[in-house]
Amino acid sequence: MDRFAETVRYVLARSVHFAGADVSVADALLAALALLVAYVLSRLARRGLERRLGAHLNLTPNARFLILRSATVVILFVGAVAALNILQIRLTGLAVTFGFLSVGIGFGLQNITSNFVSGVILLFERPVRVGDLITVGDSLGSVEAIGIRSTLLRTADNVELIIPNSQFIEQTVTNWTYRDKSVRVHVAVGVAYGSDTDLVRRLLLDAAMAHPLAMQDPEPAVQLTTFGESSLDFALLVWIPDPAQRLDVVSDLNFAIDAACREHGVEIPFPQRDVRVIANGLPV
Repeated sequence: MDRFAETVRYVLARSVHFAGADVSVADALLAALALLVAYVLSRLARRGLERRLGAHLNLTPNARFLILRSATVVILFVGAVAALNILQIRLTGLAVTFGFLSVGIGFGLQNITSNFVSGVILLFERPVRVGDLITVGDSLGSVEAIGIRSTLLRTADNVELIIPNSQFIEQTVTNWTYRDKSVRVHVAVGVAYGSDTDLVRRLLLDAAMAHPLAMQDPEPAVQLTTFGESSLDFALLVWIPDPAQRLDVVSDLNFAIDAACREHGVEIPFPQRDVRVIANGLPV
């Protein structure tokens, strides 16, 4: 037993020179324990804050997310500083050590670094927030979570997309709910030439007024946009309070407009083409 204890003391006392300090095995184990404790505390603090914030404070999803993420980062940062103090490692020496490593692996970590920096920008500048409805690239969905490396986007089909944060900085992002959730939807309608345009305008406005999600301030509007090849082209403009309902509202209005046009004898034409067949240089 004495030989075993002596061996353990010998192993724990062994040290290596790292980042300008002599780091013993015992110090390394204590530093690892400090990091583990910080990780456990961050998880416990997150769960406790989730219960407290959900029960007592009326916060937006984005504010709740920022508080939870900030608490986690602060606890982990304190744990990392405590581990460095246990190891007696100077930050300048650590920077020099990792500086040499960064030269060799810097090119391979460019994407990771770009996503990390973009994640920090998203968290503090907040052009995109948790709960926002956004379009990035060809993807439309609501923001579920913003991480350091990627952002979780949930589409209307309940598909979860993991998008690198750099795309939110490098590409144009449409945020449907950044300042005001109300949006205007456009419903295109074409009627046959010779139709009563005043009647068409009234039918379109009646369909909009009857929809429960159509806002009355601003009021719905109808525009005669173009004289098309085979139709008079109208646009029904309707404001709604929630952009997530855009497709449903457009579908409802299309059904209502089609029924009203049938009832009042307004023709909605299909594209027509004149085809001339020529055989042996002569029209047939």
